[in-house]
Amino acid sequence: MSDMLQFNELSAAPGTTTRGWITRDITGIEVKMPVYLVNGSMPGPKLVVTAGIHGGEYPCVEAATRLGRDVDPTKLRGQMIIVPSANPVAFKARSIYITPPDGLNLNRQFPGDPNGTFTQQWADWLFQNVITAGDMYIDMHGGDMIEALVPFVAITTTDNEAANETAEKMARAYGIRAMLVKEGAGPIGGTTTASAAQAGVPALLTEAGGQGVWHEHEVDILQDGVRRVMSAFDMYEAINDPGETVQRLGGWGWLRAEVDGLFYPTVGIGDMVEKGQDMGNICDIFGEELQSSTSPVSGEILFLVTSLAMNSGDPLMAIAYE
Repeated sequence: MSDMLQFNELSAAPGTTTRGWITRDITGIEVKMPVYLVNGSMPGPKLVVTAGIHGGEYPCVEAATRLGRDVDPTKLRGQMIIVPSANPVAFKARSIYITPPDGLNLNRQFPGDPNGTFTQQWADWLFQNVITAGDMYIDMHGGDMIEALVPFVAITTTDNEAANETAEKMARAYGIRAMLVKEGAGPIGGTTTASAAQAGVPALLTEAGGQGVWHEHEVDILQDGVRRVMSAFDMYEAINDPGETVQRLGGWGWLRAEVDGLFYPTVGIGDMVEKGQDMGNICDIFGEELQSSTSPVSGEILFLVTSLAMNSGDPLMAIAYE
């Protein structure tokens, strides 16, 4: 028999699911976060799943909600903490990238700062109470409202070999073809999964969908992946779909805007490109070219900003290489 699952003021007895709200005051702002606790009838690992770290990434929010509703606790070995909207302030505001109170990107602030601004304090609370609360951690994402992407998974490796092995097993079980492996924090620091890995928690980033919409097949990619991970660790019954064969990729080559203007890419997601290839340009409102871009590496375009409006410093696209 499993133990009682306690998460702040919520609890779930063995073989039951509890859903409810965790409410916290962060710098004078009320944050009301939805949570599912799924407590298996048999002992096993504790898996934490979050979604909605970025408020405008919708397929992952729906996928996490369905997992919370549909996983049968009487068939579960272990426990699950599922947070379908981990940044409810940004979700309510339909915000792209940032959290409105201070304009910071939550997924660049981890492990957080208890004495910082709103987003930094919320990152600290999530890190201390959610991200490091289990034996394994999955953070589901997707393209934001102005982003298109090819589904992918990513892990961060550290000097903790046991955690690295578990994270790679999670990534391979998830069933998405493109798998990125980043050493240390990689080119982007302060993320949920990099911070979890550095704390010794095996962590997996997953991405599907984007552009401010959600489709059933994207929701299925994300929730089916979690179920495959659960099956791989003997937590739950297998689904009748093995997913895609995994291709391990080495890293990213990023392109960013250096000016404000209008963005005209010459490539699309999934395209294979060569180092030095023309990738598009940014023009002013009168059509005069301000910036041209070429690929820094040879590889596959997994991520592309689809907005005409572009601000200096914004990402344009990312190319994954072997």
